[in-house]
Formats: sequence, C-alpha cells, structure tokens
Amino acid sequence: MALTDDESVVLDRLHQLRRRFVAGKDLVYQGQAEQSAYILCAGWVCSYKLQPNGSRQIADFQIPGDFLGLRSILLRTSDHSFEPIVDIMAAEVHQSDLLDAFARTPRLAAAVLWAASRDEAMVVEHLVGVGRRDAEVRVAHFLLELSARLALVGLGTKAGYACPLSQYHLADALGLSSVHVNRVLRKLREQGLATFQNGYVTFDDHEGLVALAEFDPAYLDQTGPLLA
Repeated sequence: MALTDDESVVLDRLHQLRRRFVAGKDLVYQGQAEQSAYILCAGWVCSYKLQPNGSRQIADFQIPGDFLGLRSILLRTSDHSFEPIVDIMAAEVHQSDLLDAFARTPRLAAAVLWAASRDEAMVVEHLVGVGRRDAEVRVAHFLLELSARLALVGLGTKAGYACPLSQYHLADALGLSSVHVNRVLRKLREQGLATFQNGYVTFDDHEGLVALAEFDPAYLDQTGPLLA
C-alpha cells in the first residue's frame, strides 16, 4: 500500500534536519542520554557494544532507510553506539517530532514498529549464527542477509552488491577472528559460491550459497505494513 499525501508530508518533515557525519566518529555513543534518533539517508553504519576490556561486538549494520537510536529515545539512554563506516548523511529526528508523527499517522507508527520488530528478528538470527552455525555457514548467511536487505532499497541484487565492510567488521559482527574470516571468504571463492573483493560482493552461485547457508529470508518480512 502506497503512502497517502498526508503520510508523505509527515515523513518528509522527519527528513528535514539532515546532517553529515564522518566515518569513524560515533553518531551515538554508549551511555548517551536524551539524544535524538536518526534516519540513515546515505552510507553505512555499524551498531556496536564495547566490553570493559575494550573488545567490540558489532550487533548489526545499518543501511539507507534504517532508523538509528530509536530504542534509546524510548529508553532515554543508549545501551550501545553507532559508528559511520563511511561518510554518511542522516536525518536527525527529535523525540517530540517522532511522537507527533506517530500521533498524526498511525500507519507510520506501525511501519516503524515493523522495522523495530524486523531488527529484533535479525538480532535473534545473529545470535543463532554466533551460537550454532559453523564459520562458513555463518559468513554465507550474513552475506545473503545483507543482499536481501539491500535489494529492498535498490542497492543489491542476486548478482551482488557494493559493500564497504572490512574483514575486521565481519569478524566483530560474526564472533570470528579476521584471519578466520579471510580463510572462510577464500573457501567460498574457491568453491565458486561467492567472492568478496575490492569492496564488492559477487554471488558466483547464489542458489548454491543459499543451499549452504540454509538461508530463509522469511524473518526479514520484506513487505512491511506500508510496502504490501
């Protein structure tokens, strides 16, 4: 279902306060209170949590169209950080503006709830990956998940997609060492399934990779309440 004119106007208002952020400098930091949420307009971001020993666990990667920091608006304090992977453009959304938008357009509120529910489903899937999938399946599943998400915003296909992530990003997200990630990527390439080189993921055998990962995109629920 397409947006109505009124819904489009409200959504456009949420995008008015656009700001640029440089790569490597936290957009939102762990423990920050009373901060804004953001809608990512361009670029990639990672959400992560630091441990007392300085180690980092990446919870997820955000792509254009994703909300950043929505939970911390509702809970008042951010329990994790958001770091731009590349220079990004994001629309800052104040709590009062977001709540007003929800009151004016219930379907927009439903869409944001759907997005939050999808994010939770991805976190559950990532937990299963780290806890129960071997390294090769874990990496394959992750590459396919990114592909499905990027396809929704016109940035990916079954042939592949541009990807600015380093092997260190993958390691911190998948609970592996960067050396192990390198070995797995080489194995996937040698098997003729996928190649990740020079900032681009190429699916040499998409169906074969899906079979290896036992990838079922149902948890991503790609239609959403405003997209059906």
